Amino acid sequence: MDIKTWFAKGIVLYSENTSIFYVREGKGVPLLCIHGFPTSSWDFALVFPELSSKFDCIVPDLPGLGISKDDLSSDIIMKQADAIELLMNELKIDQAHIFAHDIGDTVAQELLARMNDKKTKIQWLSAVFMNGGMFPEVNTPRPIQKLLASFLGPFLGYFLSKRTFDKTMRDIFSKKNPPSLEFLESSWVLLEENDGRKMIPLLLQYLKERWTYLDRWREPLKNPKIPMAMINGIEDPISGKPTADFFLKLQPQSITVFLENTGHYPHIETPKEALKVFFKFHDSL
Repeated sequence: MDIKTWFAKGIVLYSENTSIFYVREGKGVPLLCIHGFPTSSWDFALVFPELSSKFDCIVPDLPGLGISKDDLSSDIIMKQADAIELLMNELKIDQAHIFAHDIGDTVAQELLARMNDKKTKIQWLSAVFMNGGMFPEVNTPRPIQKLLASFLGPFLGYFLSKRTFDKTMRDIFSKKNPPSLEFLESSWVLLEENDGRKMIPLLLQYLKERWTYLDRWREPLKNPKIPMAMINGIEDPISGKPTADFFLKLQPQSITVFLENTGHYPHIETPKEALKVFFKFHDSL
């Protein structure tokens, strides 16, 4: 499914200064899919037909990415979690499963922390995580990410080029399953259209937030109140095997799967294998 077809399927929810694009299809128990950085909800397009055949799938763009917008001058993850809750409440969904990737993993951690605090109307039923920096102790951001997250970020972001974007994305995919030209071209255009040169340095502040809120976001994983699983592309240089190993130590009772020939984007690189694990997990519930 190309990017134009994907975005033609969706709706935009407007609320004050926030706009949230989302695609919703399917029947059954709701499933919230939360995409990663620096891409969009389109990341789930390859696996969406099978997911929506068994779930009521809700796939939003996180604010600052895709075509969703918000004031993200501070507390990036908190505001993205706020947007998710706003959307779910607007759709009158009070319980759902989570399928998350990359920054979406961290947003999911905050959503689970809110459930633990009993400060949300939403009951999360389970969570499946894919390659993300959930554990900053073992997360290794790319040099360009560190630079863009630094005080130089706003200046460097202005000069961010498609060439740099393409190289960074190719480096985090596996050698056997590199990103397609369509994925690179479409994702870059989308990023630019949503003021990406300004937004990327802002959004990368979430790397620091992972340390600030480490205890809060770790608690739902250390003492899980819902079933969880990890699908990990082990060739990912940012959040590959060490992330899966860390999750396995925290939750030896949960499903942790190490995917070979897979990098940072399991649902794009090896979608059949990722779906097989996802459905095996849900069949076990």
